[in-house]
Amino acid sequence: MDKSILIKKYFEEKKFVESSIRSFNNFIDLGLKDVIEENKEAEPNIIPHNIESFKIRFGKITVGNPQIIEADGSRRPIYPSEARLRKISYSAPIFLEISSYINDVQRENFQAEVGKLPIMLRSKYCNLKDLSREDLITKGEDPNDPGGYFIINGTERVLVTIEDLAENNFVIEKDQKTGLPSGRIFSAQGSYKIPHQLNFNKKDGIAQISFTRIKEVPIVVLLKALGMLKDEEIMKEICGEESYEDILINLFEFADVRSTEDAFDTLARKSGFTQTKEVRVERAIDMIDKYLLPHIGRDKASRSIKAKNLCKMFKKLIRAKRGEIPFNDKDHYGNKRLRLSGDLLLDLFRANFKLLVNDILYNFQRIIKRGKLPSIRVIIRDKLLTSRIYSSMATGEWVGGRQGVSQRIDRANFLGMVSHLQKVNSPLSSSQENFEARALHCTHIGRLCPIETPEGTNIGLRKNMAMLCSISQGMDDSKLLEKIKELGVKEI
Repeated sequence: MDKSILIKKYFEEKKFVESSIRSFNNFIDLGLKDVIEENKEAEPNIIPHNIESFKIRFGKITVGNPQIIEADGSRRPIYPSEARLRKISYSAPIFLEISSYINDVQRENFQAEVGKLPIMLRSKYCNLKDLSREDLITKGEDPNDPGGYFIINGTERVLVTIEDLAENNFVIEKDQKTGLPSGRIFSAQGSYKIPHQLNFNKKDGIAQISFTRIKEVPIVVLLKALGMLKDEEIMKEICGEESYEDILINLFEFADVRSTEDAFDTLARKSGFTQTKEVRVERAIDMIDKYLLPHIGRDKASRSIKAKNLCKMFKKLIRAKRGEIPFNDKDHYGNKRLRLSGDLLLDLFRANFKLLVNDILYNFQRIIKRGKLPSIRVIIRDKLLTSRIYSSMATGEWVGGRQGVSQRIDRANFLGMVSHLQKVNSPLSSSQENFEARALHCTHIGRLCPIETPEGTNIGLRKNMAMLCSISQGMDDSKLLEKIKELGVKEI
């Protein structure tokens, strides 16, 4: 059988950069709305004396098609070949619905252009979509060009896919200092991205947890703060009918903590909060509700579910210590995720949209101090969002301190370009050994190319996707839960 027929058929329907284009489309269709939902209301601290409340609300967000504004102010569609020749960016305007409310009564409601967004070539928002080969040649484009990159100030730039550990996934590995098992989960929800570490104290065997300002606090005290006050309840939730002496040691050590307030106070003191009891307890409550496992929830109602999830993690840690289950393999591709162009742009837009909202509030408050009540329309600086996105795309410096995310595309030959579009970078430092991370893993088969990687310090850290590799897009958690419930799974 001639296998080349199958490969030819595959590429008739799909492109090399299909996954990147789908990721970018998802970012505009769903990602932008999520960011607006996270920041849908803003309230200035300084308002006129005769007004009780003033709120700015953000509504529907839409992205237009790539266009150019000429010197005379006229707008017209632009194609990539013109953007390359004239050294300008291939971008589209972002329109946002904004309304202001005085004492919960709408004062103004309008749609404003808040910035420009670079558009990926051959995505569904690109002017080249659905054009025939002849039309593409007429517009000055190569009909065989796969797209999947951006044009910033006339330069073709690609967002390199980043390989990261999976979010909201609990993994157990061996602690290099103590030799005991240590659990890690990277809890992420919206703009909240918080690493949690669970481990055993080598001296006394007490299980501890660390996250944000809460450092190495006992898990049992945290469970009591979350509402599991009875030792019997904790024991039953962790080990059911069995009995683990590791839990008994932890329960006995903190038997005197009998109320949630005592538990919160113990957590506050162990974390070094030095204020009066009421203030430090309030701070501890705020930290735990907001920053403990935010992907489960960020309010008081989520405490019981957080406690049950912590019990599951604690049980897994104990079983690993007893040798009942093996440690997790960090290099297994099931424990990793690839962050494509859409995910990277979502991080960039989320950080810069918050800056835009803060800038609107700052300008509003500055004019209020002069004794005037401004219109929101005149204080929006659309160039702020545009310039910051362009800057990151042009230099490759991303939010979170990442370097080299955006790279100038390699146009030495067609294969070199396709290879560059399929590149996968690991965030690990090339100056460190990391032998296991550099090695070929059996889960790479069919996903990553086993041959294409540079020689020298970057070997195994800079990889390339396999030709027939296709990356699935993230699914909405709520839809996933609905599907699981349809299959007969009951909520606790």
